[in-house]
Amino acid sequence: MGKSKLISPHGSNELKILLLEGKQHEEELKKAQKLPKVVMTSRETGDLIMLGIGGFTPLEGFMGHEDWKSVCQNMKMSSGLFWPIPVTLSHDKKLDPGTEVCLISDETQEIMGTMKISESYKIDKEFECKNVFSTNDPEHPGVQMVMHQKEWNLAGPVKVLSESYFPTEFKGIYQRPSESRKIFEERGWKTIAALQLRNPMHRSHEYLAKIAVEVSDGIYIHQLVGKLKPGDIPADVRVKCINTLVENYFVKDRVVTGGYPLDMRYAGPREGLLHAIFRQNFGCTHMIIGRDHAGVGNYYGPFDAQEIFFKLWDGALECKMLPIDWTFWCYKCGGMASMKTCPHGKEDRLFLSGTALRKGLSEGGDIPAEFSRKEVLDILKEYYAGLTEKVEIKMHGHATGDAEIKKK
Repeated sequence: MGKSKLISPHGSNELKILLLEGKQHEEELKKAQKLPKVVMTSRETGDLIMLGIGGFTPLEGFMGHEDWKSVCQNMKMSSGLFWPIPVTLSHDKKLDPGTEVCLISDETQEIMGTMKISESYKIDKEFECKNVFSTNDPEHPGVQMVMHQKEWNLAGPVKVLSESYFPTEFKGIYQRPSESRKIFEERGWKTIAALQLRNPMHRSHEYLAKIAVEVSDGIYIHQLVGKLKPGDIPADVRVKCINTLVENYFVKDRVVTGGYPLDMRYAGPREGLLHAIFRQNFGCTHMIIGRDHAGVGNYYGPFDAQEIFFKLWDGALECKMLPIDWTFWCYKCGGMASMKTCPHGKEDRLFLSGTALRKGLSEGGDIPAEFSRKEVLDILKEYYAGLTEKVEIKMHGHATGDAEIKKK
C-alpha cells in the first residue's frame, strides 16, 4: 500500500496507539490484577481510552506538573507541542515514582489499564480553571469537574487494556482513529470536515454539514458518546436522531458518522482546539466551528472559539478551522441562512439551538417545523414523553439570538 494521502496525526507521522491486544493484553491484564488500584472518574476514563486508541496522539500518558502548568498557561507542552487542555489523573494520595498501578473505572469497576508513576504533584485548581475555562464560577460544569478532583495528580505512561462499553453499546458508531482513516482512504477523500455534535442534529447542524460537504470531499459527523450535563439528551437517543437524518437527507457516500468516548468539559474556545487536535488524529483536515462551540451558559462570546483559532502560532495545528457564521431559519428567505447571506431582520428569523430545542421539548411546548426534521422531532418527543424526571433548561443569549454578535 502506498503512502497515505490523509493528513498526518498531530505531532507525529503515525498514530500513537497505547491499547494492548493479543498476548500483550493477556499478560498485562494478569499483572494488573495484582497491582494497587487507582479509581478513575468517567472523564479520566474517557481520556485513557482516547490515549489507547490514538485519539490523543502523540501523548503517552497523563501529564506531569511541568506539562500541566505549560498547557494551562501557554497551550503547549514543555516540549513545545501544541496542546490546549490538561490531560490529568487525580488520586487521594501521593505515590512514589516507579510505582505501577491498575486503573479502574468508577462507573463499571472494570480494569481499564496500567500506569507507571513518574510523578505525583498537587495543583492550583483555581489557576487551571481560570486559564482553561476563563472562569472560576462554581456553577460552570467544567469548573465543578476540576474542583471535585482529588488532592494529588499522578503522571506517567499508560498501557490501555479496555475501551469499556463503548464498542458494544455504540456498535457501528464508536470508532477508533485507525477505522475512520481507513474509511476515508477507501473513499479517496483528501479533505474531510469534522462536525462536532453533543446534541441531536437540528436544521442549523444540517446546514453546517451541507456547507462543509460543498467545499470538501466529505463530512465526518463525529458525536460525543461520553457523559454530558443533566438535561442534555443522552447519546443513544442522539445516535438514533442523527442516523435518521443522515439516512433521509444526505448523499450517502459524502458522509461518515462516528462516535468518540470523551465527556464534555464545556471549555468553549479551548475545547474547540482540543476537538480539532483529535479530529486531525481521526483523519480530518478541517474542523467546523460555528456559534458558541463547546460553550455553556453565557461564559463565552458566540464566536470566541473562532477567535482563538486565529490567534494560534504557525505550525501549532495542521487541522484548519472552517468558520461558519450564525445560522438560522429565515421566513422571508424561505430557508436556512446566515448573517452573511440574509438581509432581513430578527423578526423574520427563527434562531435554532440545542438549548432552545431541549427547553421546548422538556416543557412539552410546540416545536416549530423549521427547527428540525419531522423524523428527528418524532424521536425526541417520544424520548421526552417517557421521562419521569425533568431537568430545568436555562436559556441564554447565544441560544435565543439576543446576545450581541461581535465578530472582529
